[in-house]
Amino acid sequence: MVVQGQRRVSARIQEKQEEKQRLVKRRMELLGDVVKGGAEEQNEVPSQTTSSAVAGDDLPNGSVVNVSEKSDTARVKETLRLFNKHYLQFVQEEEKRCAKPTVNRKASKSKSKKAKTKKEETQEDAKAKAKRPDLKAVSKMMLNNETLFSEKRIGDIPGIKVGYQFYSRCEMVAVGFHSHWLNGIDYMGASYSKGKYKNYKFPIATAIVLSGMYEDDLDNAEDVVYTGQGGHNLTGNKRQSRDQVLARGNLALKNCVEQSVPVRVIRGHKSSSSYTKKVYTYDGLYKVIQYWAEKGISGFTVFKFRLRRLEGQPILTTNQVFFTHGRVPQSVSEIRGLACEDITGGQENFPIPATNMVDDPPVAPTGFLYCKSLQVAQNIKLPTNVVVGCNCKGECVDPRICACAKLNGSDFPYVHRDGGRLVEPKDVVFECGPICGCGPDCVNRTSQQGLKYRLEVFRTPKKGWAVRSWDFIPAGGPVCEYIGVLKRTEDVDVSENDNNYIFDIDCLQTMKGLDGRERRLRDVSIPTIDCLDRPEDQRSECLPEFCIDAGTTGNIARFINHSCEPNLFVQCVLSSHHDVKFARVVLFAADNIPPLQELTYDYGYVLDSVCGPDGKLKMQVILSWWFRWLCFCSLAGYNQPF
Repeated sequence: MVVQGQRRVSARIQEKQEEKQRLVKRRMELLGDVVKGGAEEQNEVPSQTTSSAVAGDDLPNGSVVNVSEKSDTARVKETLRLFNKHYLQFVQEEEKRCAKPTVNRKASKSKSKKAKTKKEETQEDAKAKAKRPDLKAVSKMMLNNETLFSEKRIGDIPGIKVGYQFYSRCEMVAVGFHSHWLNGIDYMGASYSKGKYKNYKFPIATAIVLSGMYEDDLDNAEDVVYTGQGGHNLTGNKRQSRDQVLARGNLALKNCVEQSVPVRVIRGHKSSSSYTKKVYTYDGLYKVIQYWAEKGISGFTVFKFRLRRLEGQPILTTNQVFFTHGRVPQSVSEIRGLACEDITGGQENFPIPATNMVDDPPVAPTGFLYCKSLQVAQNIKLPTNVVVGCNCKGECVDPRICACAKLNGSDFPYVHRDGGRLVEPKDVVFECGPICGCGPDCVNRTSQQGLKYRLEVFRTPKKGWAVRSWDFIPAGGPVCEYIGVLKRTEDVDVSENDNNYIFDIDCLQTMKGLDGRERRLRDVSIPTIDCLDRPEDQRSECLPEFCIDAGTTGNIARFINHSCEPNLFVQCVLSSHHDVKFARVVLFAADNIPPLQELTYDYGYVLDSVCGPDGKLKMQVILSWWFRWLCFCSLAGYNQPF
């Protein structure tokens, strides 16, 4: 069986694809009238926007599902990705704004006899960087009605389980988990006294943030004594400056005591690896069991609220001192199941250990040669006719004069923050190349600067080898390039060689969203490609001509698994030339990825185009939701993405 239009051709995955098709066919037979005639007539495929209710016995948890609806988890992820996109766009604006005073100051210094003092320059820099791109991002989402769960609710928020991590208070606002970026207590006011909450006494608290901002807080994990809001010295020394009053959030928590209403508890901890230097973890629902007023440490009246965690919830992932979601090794001696200290042989910026807790004794990956740079087959000659390069010196700063920035839509695709982050996915990213005047540390060379995060290859019980990071990876952060041997696709016989590591360079497909690819932002300067504007049956020239074979020679990317809900995305990058057929393939973080979470990307299969040797369609997927549910990512009791 041949899977048409896949991003990475893999014999191993092809077998699993066939198994998924068999499972879908069996489900269709069970669905009866819902898909009657669909499997028999291949050309009659219902629209994905059609709503079809199916019998609860055939669904997980006995539920009735609308096939066009996204899961709550997917909606949360989608909303946070949108927040990160807006956030990075505003970061980009701030970096440009801050760059102007620096340039102007240098110019004025050369003209003025009396330069400003160092103190004055520091004050100018602080003023220039005073803006909050996270607040701007969430404000824009609220203005555009892009936030999720804008109506406050009591109890858990759909799609956010205990242990979920946020990296900004504004992220919580974006998904409706906590409605204010500064206040510790979130509550429902009198406007909610109608409808399903009409029998409650308002205000009612819905969530609190424990972040150590009050000197009177006492957090013992399962049991919490929480200091009410108000009277707080906002200079950062945590001290009270006046009496608190029983109003607003304090009154809302009091009403929770009297009406037995649970609240969501979020704990904030310092995190040097987080882009905000803090991480916020949802620790579950707590019952407010008692409140009282007393004189606080600073001598002012404060209200205290005792909360106790409800039973039957997942175990806590944080405590009052340490953030303990995953234990990242601090040295080689702490690594459990170590099979190889460094599979790269010292080639990368950081060693990449291989761990194996499955096999006894532990064995390391074998059968390949690690290489950090792309190798080229003898019958391929890379283009060298780069027609444009920038004349910037040191580092590219001004997109108005940088020739490479103009190719990217008159702006840099990256921001400096956190060591370089891609603002958003594009058709193709034009980076500075060998004929440019800037140096290797230029922000527009971000993907050329090697590994930025400590990675680990680890053995899984059912999925073979996989990859995870020891560091937090912010959305847009470059993870790695897909490295192997550049070959012509016609020279690769997957079935004969049983090669699981072929990656088609499909930049052209991405431009038009062909074969199931997600459309990208089209604001870059790409030469006209005639085949993309032809009818679908006349696009043979658009099929990938070249691929990267990491079977026997490759880097860390060859071990990264597929997932239908990935945390990485593929980005085509051009630097040493401008031929999209030879684009570099780079993996970037699609989400904020916490340490020790498996890294995955979508291999790009087309779910409804499985063809036989004769080229004819063997089977079309009738209900896309059913296919997604039966995807191998969630089969065989897998708790992690494949």
